[in-house]
Amino acid sequence: MKLVKMSMVAALLVGSSAFAVENIQVSGDANIYYFTQDTELTPNALAGEDASLFGKDSSAADASLNLNVSADLVKNDLVTVSAKAGYTVLSTLGLENNFVSNVWGTGHTATALTGAKYAGSSHDALPTGTIIAGEDALGGAKVENANYFTEAYVTVAAGKSAVQLGRMELDTPLAYTEKWSVEKNTFEAAVVVNQDIPGTTVVGAYVGNGNGNEMFGQDLSPNITTIPGSLDAPSLAVAGTVNGEGKFGTFGTDGAYTFGVVNNSFKPLTAQAWYYRVTNVADAFWLQADVNCQLIPGLMAGVQYSMIDLDAGIDSSVIAGMLGYEVKDIVTVKAAYSTVDSDFAAGFNVATSTGDTKLYTKTFWNYGYNLVTAADTDAMKLSVSSPVGGLFDTCASYTAVDVDGTDVTEIALVAKKSFGPLDVKAALINYDIDLPDMDANNMVQAYLTLNF
Repeated sequence: MKLVKMSMVAALLVGSSAFAVENIQVSGDANIYYFTQDTELTPNALAGEDASLFGKDSSAADASLNLNVSADLVKNDLVTVSAKAGYTVLSTLGLENNFVSNVWGTGHTATALTGAKYAGSSHDALPTGTIIAGEDALGGAKVENANYFTEAYVTVAAGKSAVQLGRMELDTPLAYTEKWSVEKNTFEAAVVVNQDIPGTTVVGAYVGNGNGNEMFGQDLSPNITTIPGSLDAPSLAVAGTVNGEGKFGTFGTDGAYTFGVVNNSFKPLTAQAWYYRVTNVADAFWLQADVNCQLIPGLMAGVQYSMIDLDAGIDSSVIAGMLGYEVKDIVTVKAAYSTVDSDFAAGFNVATSTGDTKLYTKTFWNYGYNLVTAADTDAMKLSVSSPVGGLFDTCASYTAVDVDGTDVTEIALVAKKSFGPLDVKAALINYDIDLPDMDANNMVQAYLTLNF
């Protein structure tokens, strides 16, 4: 299986080879994402009368351009000093108010062209300046483009150690950069990595700031979002991960520290342990072990445990297990189960409030109710992945969740294919929650990414 990706660690340890194109490397990607659904009553609710598939009010589109530049500054037998900068531009390309009424990212801000800050008597209690999806968009909400630096850091590597300082991506179990949407969150941090112990990677980090719309941090998302989780006040953004205009604010209330150890000394087994201190907010732990069985090639198994202990005296924990089997280049089948105790909805992600998680049972899309990670929740997931005749890669998943007695299911069918630098992905999703006034919900999504 693909374990917790240590992309940040790998980038640190490869040193100058990552920037070995005449000392300077330019890379990036351009993305266009589309989303539509057939009902307005969903976790990320889209208001408006036209709630059918491909209807303007029930659809969203967004585009982003990510440009990265990296270079070696110093390179000798003792030390390598390198730097990288990344810049993101988020734009609707003018699609809003023409083909769609909504966007993907919360990096945008929006204003009402009609002169009214919000529309509809049913929303009279909302704060002045709130933009209501569908109603205001249909009436002429103007969505602004956003642009900001996602990365700007320096790396110093010597021997089997490296230090990275600045604005960067992170990939740790409870605080990580989410890349499932058209925008991504990053962090301002100092990270130290060491691999002197054979088969072991030790990571220590201080995270001072972040631009993810985290539950423990500041609300820096003006206009484009309204009240998270509210069906009466939905958001213009269907897949937001960052603060408005990509603004960085203090991580949590006073920053956070993390310390992690990843060990692969016994090759079939990868074990990791992480501790987080979100200053003046919480202590958090993540333990995980994954094994690829050598006695039965293709058999895989894993277990996860996490706990978040708030300084206020409330804690919540989750345990998850996974069992899978892979027939190389033919099919991979996995079954997973997780259970969360009943104290509070910890989220098990301290970097954003999207509901995304590293748990084996994570859903493909429906994060809005913090599915899988909500308090008093049991979740079961089955997935089958297979290349179809070498033409494209497919994945089908079924997730059933019992959230404090309410049954929720998600069925997702995903197909993707790369045509040289162009990546194409399509997804069909059925979402059903057992509530009196909510019908099953169907979604269609399309993703285009041009890498350069």
